[in-house]
Amino acid sequence: MSDDRTPPRAPTGTHDVLWPESSRWEALLASFADQVERSGYGLAHTPIFEDVRVFRRGIGESSEVVGKEMYEFEDRGGRTLALRPEGTAPMVRAWVQHRPPLPWKAWYATPAFRYERPQAGRYRQHHQLGVEALGPADPDLDVEVIAMADGFFRSLGLTSFGLRINSMGDGTCRPAYLALLTEYLVARRDDLCPEHAQRLESNPLRALDCKRDACRDATHDAPGFAEHLCVDCQGHFARVRAGLDALGVPYVLDHRLVRGFDYYTRTTFEFSSAALASAQNGIGGGGRYDGLVEMLGGPPTPGIGIGIGMERLLLACDAEGVFPPAPAPLDAFVVDTTDGSAARDITAELRSAGLGADRAFDGRSMKAQFKAADRSGARLVLIVGPDEAASGTVSLRPLLGGGDQVSVERNDLVVAVLAAREAMLATTGSRPTGTV
Repeated sequence: MSDDRTPPRAPTGTHDVLWPESSRWEALLASFADQVERSGYGLAHTPIFEDVRVFRRGIGESSEVVGKEMYEFEDRGGRTLALRPEGTAPMVRAWVQHRPPLPWKAWYATPAFRYERPQAGRYRQHHQLGVEALGPADPDLDVEVIAMADGFFRSLGLTSFGLRINSMGDGTCRPAYLALLTEYLVARRDDLCPEHAQRLESNPLRALDCKRDACRDATHDAPGFAEHLCVDCQGHFARVRAGLDALGVPYVLDHRLVRGFDYYTRTTFEFSSAALASAQNGIGGGGRYDGLVEMLGGPPTPGIGIGIGMERLLLACDAEGVFPPAPAPLDAFVVDTTDGSAARDITAELRSAGLGADRAFDGRSMKAQFKAADRSGARLVLIVGPDEAASGTVSLRPLLGGGDQVSVERNDLVVAVLAAREAMLATTGSRPTGTV
């Protein structure tokens, strides 16, 4: 066998996120956490892999995700496991297992895995933000989740997005609707795309959600859920709509909007970005899943949630020119042209005081150290040369905001850097996250 010395690359359908782009991911997570935690949601983590039954039961054997896209494997103990393809079922499994008090409101940030054709914003390993709320059947909780997502997108600066909503009914009215839809589709089987013509009886709803022209034309006049809801589902959906109207959250009704997983009931919704290509413009979606807890072995417990694709959301931000990478600048970069001891000690002292500080290594020249200082984006450069070392001083030179170089006593350095930073913040009117 030949010795392949080609450098390895990230697997197909995955991607690396490096600094400074990663600073935007940090800021996105912080913004999402701030938005949802103000509504009483707490962070929860679940394993990246689960017993495969979590997804076969929850998502459904007939779904495309379980049938074609899910990564399944057998571990060394003979257990069949699956990499998480979505966030909701694992969170519900965690609640069934641990039974924290209801109502349970949790948020997550997680990688998810699907073996599908990579496209812009769609990866085989992608990342999701989401919330899940278990316990109340109250339609006002649906409104809370939807409005919270709308507020999050707006907090990022997004404006070119829209919300579509629908109701998928419940166990009372859904069977009759599915029979009616199936009858309609069977009469038009030859007009459907090959995939949905073949799977019509097992999952007729997926034909409504198909993006191919054949299915969209064939289902143009298909009966919609909203006209065939039972009295209770009609009341629930009316309350959701009234709540969104009251909070000023714009939306459109879309009878095509169905979710592909078996666990969805009643309210379904999806946010789409008009700044992205229509085939890949969804930035977040979810709905109510009042039967999922029972599917995973728990007691009857209503629930609702939303999942947001981080990569797709950031593409929408790029398309609108908002939420750019903006790493918080360092407070100081130490240029030490003696033996490096001053840089070692000063950076440690500044960091202990809650300031951001960095330095160069390997005894680089003053010119090289100043280039590194410029690249670092630091507010100040702190200079220690032979003269400063002999006099017990440090020279401070602003790199951001302008100003003159000054000399300060070594013992007064932390106070001087703090004062310089506060003066710069007062001028710019901004304060970096993670600083005191």
